[in-house]
Amino acid sequence: MPFGVIGMVYEARPNVTVDAAVILLMSGNAALLRGSSSAEASNQVLVSVMRDALATTVISPDVIQLVPSDSRETVKALLHARGKVDLVIPRGSASLIRMVVDESTVPTIETGAGVCHVFIDEFANLDIALPIILNSKTQRPSVCNAAETLLVHKNIATTFLPVALKALHDTGVILHCDSASLAIAGEIPATLAEEENWSTEYGTLEMNIAIVDSVDAASDHIATYGTQHTEAIVTDNQANADRFIALSDCAAIMVNTSTRFTDGEQMGFGAEIGISNQKLHARGPMGLEAMTTTTWIVTGNGQIRS
Repeated sequence: MPFGVIGMVYEARPNVTVDAAVILLMSGNAALLRGSSSAEASNQVLVSVMRDALATTVISPDVIQLVPSDSRETVKALLHARGKVDLVIPRGSASLIRMVVDESTVPTIETGAGVCHVFIDEFANLDIALPIILNSKTQRPSVCNAAETLLVHKNIATTFLPVALKALHDTGVILHCDSASLAIAGEIPATLAEEENWSTEYGTLEMNIAIVDSVDAASDHIATYGTQHTEAIVTDNQANADRFIALSDCAAIMVNTSTRFTDGEQMGFGAEIGISNQKLHARGPMGLEAMTTTTWIVTGNGQIRS
């Protein structure tokens, strides 16, 4: 059964207005949509079109409402509407998500902050490793499933990293390296990574680079700086893949493929309302099913419990 009334608090991209409204409508929920002021005009047009379409059906247009975005007070009112709003879902930057989760008295689903890693194991097929890195970082760097850090096993670092760093630089990626990988970079432009770099979700063509000693060391790094979103390993060693999977506490794990596949459409859900990093009640890309809950219905003919 549906949750009831679900509020969405999100930033810039007006495509979220349509994705969220359709998923919530199809799952039987009412939608309160609070987008950003920068997309207010687009959101108004999109909501108007959807409401006009609903007016030609038996469904009330009022199940889709656009919350005004001209004041932060509207966000506060939505987050404090416990008893009237059943769930709030933030979608956007890490700061927006943290604000919603911290301030809301309405239950929330924490989505999307993505400090994702690609680990190139010593037993990796290097012919597929480079395309996976480039796709994970550069195919669409602004989204939460783009990779922010590349980890390379020390046993292949001197041979593989010069190729990888040059390829990343040639595609416009700004490189932040640990001391070991910076030494290997040579004339390839790069800076020494600072502590804050490792936990930064860039959303742009920037990437951190580090050399690690083992699968366990890669996993330790990820546990320290990751956001439990998507982690990838490239390896032909099944035991190492299994070890990486066992040590990864995240919504999605990619083995020999790009982090960019953590996506509702790619995983067969169609549109998604967001990607959840938390463990309850939904985790990973959230489609129609994640926007529902369970009611147990028991029928009988007079049975009583003894």
